Amino acid sequence: MNRRFFNLASLSLTALGLGARFADAETFEITKTDAEWQKILSPESFEVMRREATERPWTSKLLDEHRKGTFNCAGCDLPAFASDTKYDSGTGWPSFFDVLPNAVGKKEDNTLFSTRTEVHCRRCGGHFGHVFDDGPKPTGLRYCMNGVSLKFAAA
Repeated sequence: MNRRFFNLASLSLTALGLGARFADAETFEITKTDAEWQKILSPESFEVMRREATERPWTSKLLDEHRKGTFNCAGCDLPAFASDTKYDSGTGWPSFFDVLPNAVGKKEDNTLFSTRTEVHCRRCGGHFGHVFDDGPKPTGLRYCMNGVSLKFAAA
């Protein structure tokens, strides 16, 4: 593969909205190679957090997690969501109506022929899911998260 091929492929993917992760490159406090991430994340977590895949609905063990505590990034352990903001959205993914301060980053996601707001860990860039404006009061937001992107820490 030569440089010209790579540049053309990158431009094509970006134009299609498939290369958004590369086009919107951010810098994060914690960076690792794919091999390093694969050593610390499960295969499912790696695909979701580093490749922006989506876990199957209704499969997350966090759906039934109702104890007091925080839901932390599975990649770097940064607390992202408080348990008192979790609710059952009926979507099949853990949902929250708010985030902890300074916990997440957001970016526009133009994949799947729509515009959504992607949510990721502000410290390591791990993909969590998407935020929608159809949530409950007081924020009206629904942070629809992949359970494999998070781990629960009891209070």
